Amino acid sequence: METAAALPSEIGVLVADDEPLFVEMIQAMLAAEDGIDVVATVGDGRAAVSLATELDPDVILMDVSMPIMDGIDATARIREHNPNACVLILTGGTTPGDVDRARKAGAAAYITKDRISTDLINEIRSLGSK
Repeated sequence: METAAALPSEIGVLVADDEPLFVEMIQAMLAAEDGIDVVATVGDGRAAVSLATELDPDVILMDVSMPIMDGIDATARIREHNPNACVLILTGGTTPGDVDRARKAGAAAYITKDRISTDLINEIRSLGSK
């Protein structure tokens, strides 16, 4: 008797960004990918911490600059609650201070928004498979 190969599970992604058009673009890009599911979107850091704790997504896409709580502080709080959380920092620029803060907060990776189209899917798949 043959057994069916296990189907790969979907990678659940939480998107945290306060720019609605950017969030829509990310959702459309990820919807076109097999095996990746956007489980929720939020527009501020505090909501990101809350939903990351509640939903435990495989990967969290976190914008650096958001209202209420910035993405780096939100990353640190998420990682305090779940040290295994995979947070992928998204930013419009590469300010050295932000990169250092993101690393110290426990971010798994850092991508500038101008490289989203070439790097995002590969990073999500890499982080989501860990």
